[in-house]
Amino acid sequence: MRVLGFGDNIVDRFLDRGLDYPGGNCVNVAVFAHRLGADAGYLGVFGDDAAGELLRDAVAAEGVDVSRSVVRAGESGVSTLRVEDGERTFLGWNGGGVTVRSPLELDDDLLAYAAGFDLVHSSVYSRSEPQLPKLAGTGALVSFDLSSEDEFRAPAYLARVAPYADLVLLSCSHLDGRATEALLAEAIGHGASVALATRGTDGAIVTDGTVTVAAPARLVEDPATIVDTMGCGDAFLAGFAVSLLGSGWSRASPPSREQLAVALDAGAGAAYDQCFVEGAFGRARPSGEAVAASMW
Repeated sequence: MRVLGFGDNIVDRFLDRGLDYPGGNCVNVAVFAHRLGADAGYLGVFGDDAAGELLRDAVAAEGVDVSRSVVRAGESGVSTLRVEDGERTFLGWNGGGVTVRSPLELDDDLLAYAAGFDLVHSSVYSRSEPQLPKLAGTGALVSFDLSSEDEFRAPAYLARVAPYADLVLLSCSHLDGRATEALLAEAIGHGASVALATRGTDGAIVTDGTVTVAAPARLVEDPATIVDTMGCGDAFLAGFAVSLLGSGWSRASPPSREQLAVALDAGAGAAYDQCFVEGAFGRARPSGEAVAASMW
């Protein structure tokens, strides 16, 4: 199994801990997939500052191939957060830095590299939408995280993304079951092959437009033991996708009801384990007070 994260990276700065953690949706999915046994790569743009160095070094140290990523002059993306009672509170960010302002455009060489993976994952924070038709044409499966914001559920946006996605993930913890299923049906209607909704402690729902499977979350018995919930959605997606890939998922072999159910369970297990990890995947360094003060 080979999984490529294509797009965003960011430093998560925890003010309550005084620590910077490497992260970003596409980085996290690649790292988590590798930890679950997949051969993984990350393709994106790193800033040439200290935060970019932290990100590059951390991803490479996890055994994820970063050889095709590039370094560009400019600041890295930094988000600021605080953990309260095990839940992270997002305080702000600097817009994503050079990673978002100057995203990679896939030339023939990079497309050939991406084609060597079974699954390429990207997200709404990656500015990768113009590249999706190219990726879909490589033969690799494409997954895409649609996050939780309303702007990424608008029909016009779904029409840009869904036709080129074999799997879309939607964060739906703020929606009830009926609204979640309606949103999944809309994503399928716009062309996605499989649509997955995570609903926090209410579990997850997946559909291919014909088969719909729901599964409960794996709950932490003692909430006081939760370190934080950073990366739980990314861990769920990685566990879900790696399970499907391991069962033979491809465009020629869509997942069965049983395979979807097993994948939901694998995703729930990965998200549960993530509750006990600091940041997305550890590898923190002390935050620079002067840097934090100048940016915020």
